[in-house]
Amino acid sequence: MPYNFHVRQMQENIAKAITTADTMSPDDIQARLDELQNELIRKANSKQDYDAIADEIFTLREQKAQAEADTRNREETQKRIAELQDFIGSQQSEITEFDESLIRKLIQQITVYDDRFTVRLKSGLAIEIES
Repeated sequence: MPYNFHVRQMQENIAKAITTADTMSPDDIQARLDELQNELIRKANSKQDYDAIADEIFTLREQKAQAEADTRNREETQKRIAELQDFIGSQQSEITEFDESLIRKLIQQITVYDDRFTVRLKSGLAIEIES
């Protein structure tokens, strides 16, 4: 197969891996927090019980902090992947022999099991290969 096909396939796989976030965005959480805070004020002013709303607000604040951290991690991962893609794209030919400097730039860890091994790239992507 042509070298460009492999690079394009790798880029598509990487894009899929980093865009599968199924959590609410920090902006969505903030919008829900704003709604709950307004509802909390209304209930407090009318002397209604607002414990459930307060609990949800505290939970959403924690979720927002986690979502923001996840977003930062995802952006950092995307940056590292873009750097790897640029490096791979700058290679002029197929790799036909072992290149230690290339391996050191791409691979973080290889774990060997009895029936398989796992290659973890510096981008965070793990590839499991069965024997």
